[in-house]
Amino acid sequence: MRTEPPGGEKPKSERVLHGLGISAGVAIGPAFISDDGEIAVPEYRIPADGVERELQRFAAALEAALKQLRKLKGKSAALPDSAAEEMGYLLDAHIAMLTNSRLVRGVERRIAEERVNAERAVQIEIGAIGDSFAAMGDAYLAARGEDIRVVGARLIRNLTKTPYAALQHVAEGTIILAEELTPADTALMDPRRIAGFAAVLGGPEGHTAIMARALGLPAVLGVAGLLAQVEGGDTVIVDGTSGAVVINPKRETVARYEAQQETLEREERQIARLRRLPAVTRDAVEITLQANLELPRELEQALAAGAEGLGLVRTEFLFMNREDLPDEEEQFEAYRGLVRGMGGRPVTIRTLDIGGDKLAAPLAETVGAGSANPALGLRAIRLSLRERPLLDAQLGAILRAGADGPVRILLPMISSLGEIRKVREALAQVVRRLKRRGVRIAEPPPPLGVMIEIPGAALAADALAAESDFFAIGTNDLVQYTLAIDRGDEQVAHLYNPLHPAVLRLIQFAVEAALRARIGVSLCGEMAGDPRFTALLLGLGIRDLSMAPGKIGRVKQRVRALDIVAAGRRARAIMDQLDDARIASLLDDFNALA
Repeated sequence: MRTEPPGGEKPKSERVLHGLGISAGVAIGPAFISDDGEIAVPEYRIPADGVERELQRFAAALEAALKQLRKLKGKSAALPDSAAEEMGYLLDAHIAMLTNSRLVRGVERRIAEERVNAERAVQIEIGAIGDSFAAMGDAYLAARGEDIRVVGARLIRNLTKTPYAALQHVAEGTIILAEELTPADTALMDPRRIAGFAAVLGGPEGHTAIMARALGLPAVLGVAGLLAQVEGGDTVIVDGTSGAVVINPKRETVARYEAQQETLEREERQIARLRRLPAVTRDAVEITLQANLELPRELEQALAAGAEGLGLVRTEFLFMNREDLPDEEEQFEAYRGLVRGMGGRPVTIRTLDIGGDKLAAPLAETVGAGSANPALGLRAIRLSLRERPLLDAQLGAILRAGADGPVRILLPMISSLGEIRKVREALAQVVRRLKRRGVRIAEPPPPLGVMIEIPGAALAADALAAESDFFAIGTNDLVQYTLAIDRGDEQVAHLYNPLHPAVLRLIQFAVEAALRARIGVSLCGEMAGDPRFTALLLGLGIRDLSMAPGKIGRVKQRVRALDIVAAGRRARAIMDQLDDARIASLLDDFNALA
């Protein structure tokens, strides 16, 4: 770690920036700026009947780029006055270059007339404009040519769904800094090499944040001005608890944060001693604590944390950072590895939930085509039911993995009885196919459950319970859809409130419907892993919580300090409230006493 400049260099001044702490912990290390690197641009001819579709694909990438730049401009307002003004001018220029400009018109013409793919059309047009500016011999126009290249690279990145610079080969202890990191980017991070990360864009409940918590990486998102005055190799501190990012810290600042790291490590060692103890309340009520799994490498963490099962296996990891789709055999091997690894503990595998902020290259055109709002478009179970080979391969792999241990199938983004029935029909067909081939499968077929993550599903929970074997309440999307807030957008992150009365009522509806139908109900959203909410969730009747492996110890500590009867009384008092501030006060007061 470099804390002193080489001889003769002027020391760099310490800068402290603030964002949203989305994954607790402290990381100290050299910076790696991940927005660099050339993008491989494919080149191919478009058939005459595919021109309109290619123009639409370019328009979608253009709209995404404009949205990104406007978000950056909103963030730049938090910078000091002179920096905010300068950044604003630059971003306005970039926005203008994407609004009925020579660049846009030129790309559209090349697609329509030369029938070249959008990425290559952008690359050719950037080169042509840059050459014409350079030929004029004017320094100002030459600078505008560089801006054109930057804007073009953004378009190409959107078109190719390219993650930022490869993160697999960075030095051990590196801090990643970026404009934006997607869930696919984060999935590439190896905690043994990467100490933490920070980005200009992103919110605390987006999937990038979830991935960071799953990997145990300290992280801060929504940091205005992060990339303005930092160079690769500069020493950086990321405080994922407070949301601070310190660039070129003073020696005393480093010492203070190193002491904080030691304190956190000591607390973690104390919590680790609870691993072999049961999650039982003071009045002897047993609570099941399971792990959410983002990536297979988290299996060891889940076992080390004492997880009683995998309450949510997010299968998107099999579809990210690749150009082809995994077949049934590849998925089977992955799921079987998890089932065997859990040694008889239950494993709940969720079918594919691609869409929104989770993108997969081989499905990018299918998911994104024509959708102004991907979070509300063709995603999750809607995609699986439309692309039946996708669903059948996944169901077949789960059924086969179920021959090696207990599995359950969980369906994301269910909104109607018809969707559950269609999946049951598909499951029956896959069972018959595999039996005809003499393939070992789970006997009887695994339970089929639904995610309660859409307000309509929570309100219709009684009807859904009649067709389901269990519920899993996904609070991340439930809050997002109930409050009309993009959970990955740092500009509205402060409005994302799990204690909003409407959210709590929807959770209550779903829990009570499951209890009436005598089916299991768990909660697997980020609320499950926050000890602040534990008493409320147990008081509402939930007895099964699933969370990132690193959260299990702290939640178990809270469970063992609770009295269920008292938690139930406080939950009833909270459910009588109309004001979220009053709800928060009642909950925090109870936590302070219990």
